[in-house]
Formats: sequence, C-alpha cells, structure tokens
Amino acid sequence: MSEIQKGDDQVIAEFFKKSMLVISIIVIAILITVYFFKKDKFKENVVEQSFQAPAQLKKQNQPPETLFVEQAIKRGIDFSHENGAKGERMLPETMGSGVAFIDFDNDGDEDLIFANGTSWSWDEASGSASTQQVYANDGQGYFTNVTKKMGLDHSFYGTGIAVGDVNNDGYEDVFFAAVGKNVLYINHQGEKFVKSDAVLDCIHDGWSSSAGFFDYDNDGDLDLMVLNYIEWSRSLDLAANYKIDGIGRAYGPPGNFPGTHNCLFENQLNQGREFNDVSRQAGLMITNPTTNEFEGKSLALTFLDINSDGWQDVIVANDTTRNFVFINQQNKTFEEKGTETGLAYNASGKATGAMGVDSAHYKNDSDVAVTIGNFANEMTSFYVNRANLGFFTDESVITGVGPKSRLALSFGLFFFDYDLDGRMDFFQTNGHVENDINKVQAAQYYAQKSQLFWNCGNECERIYVPVKESSDLNQLDMVGRAAAYADVDGDGDLDVVITQVARKPKLFINQTRIGDWFGLRLVNKNGTTIGAKITVYTDHNIQSFNYSPTKSYLSQMQKGQIVGLGSDKFSKIVISYRGGETVINKIHLNQWSTISLE
Repeated sequence: MSEIQKGDDQVIAEFFKKSMLVISIIVIAILITVYFFKKDKFKENVVEQSFQAPAQLKKQNQPPETLFVEQAIKRGIDFSHENGAKGERMLPETMGSGVAFIDFDNDGDEDLIFANGTSWSWDEASGSASTQQVYANDGQGYFTNVTKKMGLDHSFYGTGIAVGDVNNDGYEDVFFAAVGKNVLYINHQGEKFVKSDAVLDCIHDGWSSSAGFFDYDNDGDLDLMVLNYIEWSRSLDLAANYKIDGIGRAYGPPGNFPGTHNCLFENQLNQGREFNDVSRQAGLMITNPTTNEFEGKSLALTFLDINSDGWQDVIVANDTTRNFVFINQQNKTFEEKGTETGLAYNASGKATGAMGVDSAHYKNDSDVAVTIGNFANEMTSFYVNRANLGFFTDESVITGVGPKSRLALSFGLFFFDYDLDGRMDFFQTNGHVENDINKVQAAQYYAQKSQLFWNCGNECERIYVPVKESSDLNQLDMVGRAAAYADVDGDGDLDVVITQVARKPKLFINQTRIGDWFGLRLVNKNGTTIGAKITVYTDHNIQSFNYSPTKSYLSQMQKGQIVGLGSDKFSKIVISYRGGETVINKIHLNQWSTISLE
C-alpha cells in the first residue's frame, strides 16, 4: 500500500471517529429528551388517574326491596313505658328502658320481657302502679300479657335486662338493672319467676344500665357483668341545674355528674351460693390517673374474644368518656386496653357520647367490626380490626355508615342479616334526649327515624348502603332507645322490637326474606353455651358468629343463631367452645336445629 493511501486511510479513520462521536452525542441528547418528555407525560397521566371522575368509580349495587311492618298492638303488645317525668327533668327519665327476647317456657318460640320505670318516690301525687312486663308468644308471633302469672308484676325503676340460665336447670332466668337496687328472678320450670335474694349491686343506691351474662372464668356457669352509668341522685341533678337557652331546665349531660365503675359477679354455683362480687379484684374499677376519680359512664356492653385465646373479653361503651376494653387475663382478672386496641376514642381522637354497641365479622373474613352509636352530630363509630392486627381503626366514613349517621342521636344498634343473603346488615334506632330540642336546633328532632344499612358486599365502593325510607322500620319517627331482634313468628327471618321513652314499643315484622336459612340452638348438659364461636362454611362463603345475646343498648337478643345462605350451598359448621370443637356436616334447611356441645 502506498504512503498516499495510508495517509488517506488515517484521514478517513480520524473522520470516522469524529463522526461517531458526534452521532453518539446526538443520540444521547435525543434519548435524554425522550426520557424527560416521557417522564413529564407519565406525571401528567398520574395526575389524571388520581382525580378520576365519579363516573369511573365502582358501580354501587342497590338493596333488595325491604319490608318491615309494624304490628305491636295487632300482635298483643300493649305495654307503655313509664318514666316518672313530671317536669323536673331528672336524667333517668330520658334514657329509656330495656327489652329482652327470652324463651322462658322452653316451647321453642321467643317471648318478650320489657323493663319499666315507675314514678319517683318523692312524687306523692302520682301513685303509679307500673311494673315490669312479660308477654308469652303463641308460636305464631302473637303475644299474651302474662306478667302477673309469671310473677314479674313488681314496681321499681327498671333499666336494662340480661337473660341467662344461672343455675343450669335448662330454664332462662332474668336480671333487671335499675335506678336503685338491681333484681334477679329465677325461672321455676317456665311456670313462674321468683325473686332471688342475691345482692347484685356493687354501688350503694346506684344507677345501673346494661348488663350481660357470660362465663368469664370458663368454669361452665354464667357470671354477671353489670354496668353503672353515673353517680346520680335527685339532689345532684337539681344542683347541676342544667339549662338550654330557649328551653329552660333540660336533661343534663353526663359531664354534670361524677363517673363510677362497673360490677362483676362471679357465679358460685359449684360452691352452693349464687354470686360473689369480684369487681375490685377483677380490675374493673378504672380511675383517672390525674384526678383518681372513676372514669366510667357506661351504657352498653358486648362480649367478644378479641385476641382469639378462647376467653371472653368485654367492650364497654362510655358516654363522653373513653370506651373500655377489658381483656381477659385467664386468671379471673382483666386488663383495660381501650386505648391500646383503638376502641377508646373516635377517628379524631376524642371520646364520644357513646350509647349502644355490637360487633361482627361484617365481611365474612377475619376482619372484625365494632360499632358504637353516638350522640347527635357525632357519626356512629365503625371500628375495624383488619386480619387480627390487634388494634382497631375507625372506618365509619369509608364503610358508608358515618356520613348518614352524623345527625342522628343513636341508642340501640346491631348487626343482623335481615334478608338472609349471608351478609351482616346493620341497624340503629335513634331519638333525641331533649323533648324540645327542635326549638333551638332546627336540624334536630326528639322523635327520629331509625336507620337500616344493607351490606352490599366487598365489591362495592361502600360496603354499607342506606335502605330507603320505604318500610315501617326506617320510616316511622320514634324516640328510640333499646332495640333487639328475634324470629318471633317462626318464618326464619329476624323481626325487630324497639322501646321508646314514655311511649309504646314498636314490633316490626320482617317480610323481606329472599334466601335460605337455618337456625342453631346450642345446649350443653355440663353448663352454658354462651361464648361459643360458630363458623359456617358454604361453597363461596365463611360466616362467623359469637353465640351471645348481649349487645345493643339495655337489650338482649334471641340467643339462638339464624344463618342466612342466600343462594349458596351449605358445606359444614364448626363450633368452638372452651377448648373443644364440634363439627356438623349436615343440617336441615329453613328450620331450627338443636346442637349439643359435650
């Protein structure tokens, strides 16, 4: 190769190197430009996706046609509540009285007991002869007043009711909480209730509210938890002299009164006695560490095994002070863990005017919900413990219950499957505490409509959908207080009873049923079955229930458990209780079955 050619090659090589360098620089510049262009475009897309139009959200399903028909008078319930009100505005007068479903004669249908107030001892002009009331069910949902025959024609200021077989003789006994002395009646073979001489007060001359039977020490007999509201007397009430501009003297809030503590009575059946007050040693006397004053202003309770250790814990709703959660330590003591579990305060970190309470596996999974009804202008609290995380968060807004419940003043509430589709719906009854509240608050009324929420399922944007006011249950204006459910007419769906202040109760017969069902009654020759966990498996679902009638406000539900199936197919039932397990692989649909736990 000639020198000229070598020189030319060098020139070409140098030119090629420089050209490639320039091209590389251009390509890199192009890539950088494209990268940042796409990055900006990606940011734009993210912004657009973050603010999707409402039309792109999940489509909300609608509740089925719902029908509850009010038939209290038609079906024989003529009870009228006596609250003793004569103008002094004593606080107990506006808090209402309880109701309980009980099969007192063991004939397979649900009878009714109403707690009743009376005139005040200082009111000489009244002469009221009001008593507690009991109504026998004929099996078709029609009732006869048998108060005198059954021995409950006693006059005292009754508040809450608890039902349970305290002596394990197979017949349900009944406890009345009261303003004054509480009373226990022993059921004598379904023929008569006889007043027990058991002392079931841990506070002298107190005001007890809700109560419930449960086996706190897992020994097979029923112990009794009794809530106390506030330290109250006529003199304290008059001294508070609570007034509302435009009304005058009014029913004062609990903040005007000192707090108190709750009671626990251990059943001494095996020792030949009835009950022993173990309130202090069990750890129920909760005080404020700063003031050393009692913090409790308790109105409602429910039992739930929060940590799945086989022992019943207690959730207590407190009015204007933090809610309590008593975790069972398995040694006849409890530790109060309301703050640690997330149930003490609402989503804003504040105590609420808490009234009723209930819990449920509302999504048919391991998530557990606890609901608490609150005062007017406070949303119903809807706490969720997701997948056994050990603590609850208030999800009232995102579940759909919160915004619709804000205006209401809620008392009795509960989960129940009113349409038997296999999902737990939600109900609360409402009513203000002040008769003339509308004179000073245009948006508030003494009588209010109850609210029914249909469970839409996990695929909906909001799991709870308000049912329109197309049924007596959520259309009638009521001064609602206690609320309970049971299948009173034997057709498998759940009917509802609601008490009112100084008015007649309402009985709503459910005519909505659209799904298959079965009912379970649990019995145990060796003791109680309250606290058993029932898990129902179907082809596409798992439902879990805590077998206990204690929930809502001053109330007791039907103890038997009705399970709705919708169009699903039954697979099996697993019942867990006190370390044992019972499995049922076959069940009769659309009727009740009795299951023995050995």
